[in-house]
Amino acid sequence: MRSDARRNRERLVAAAAEVIAECGPDASLNEIAQRAGVGAGTLYRHFPTRDELLVAVFTGRIDTLCALAGELVAARDPDEALTAWLDAFLVHCLTDRGLAETISRAGLDSDLDCAAKMRGAAAGLVDGARAAGAVRADVEATDVLELVIGIALAAPDADRAERLLALTRRALRP
Repeated sequence: MRSDARRNRERLVAAAAEVIAECGPDASLNEIAQRAGVGAGTLYRHFPTRDELLVAVFTGRIDTLCALAGELVAARDPDEALTAWLDAFLVHCLTDRGLAETISRAGLDSDLDCAAKMRGAAAGLVDGARAAGAVRADVEATDVLELVIGIALAAPDADRAERLLALTRRALRP
């Protein structure tokens, strides 16, 4: 891909992420193209369908979360790393609730390895925290992922979700 085409694609995905966060997965494709500073034709050349754009946004966010996990493991103690990542994961879940549901409902998630990537990222954090004695011995990465997803689905607002996550983090301690 030429460098200008790659930049246009990156701008489209970034603009789509913003617009989808504001308006949901049914956001206007024209608005996305305008925010990216490109025409509708450029959007459709890169993403012939809305679904392809949604997948690009979602997988980009997953990749960012997984990269953050690695950065936190390298830079912080295991307890702080897990805490910071759980906060970021909750924000992701609250922001992408409609996007994830749309991708799943459309059957687009069957070819994505997002779940495996997230389990891997969470496993590194949970294993480190467990080895440091910051998390109970019986806690598994999938437990933590499911708890945070459940909080995001159940909480009526971000403040309540943060409170529930704080309670959950305390419950994970030995």
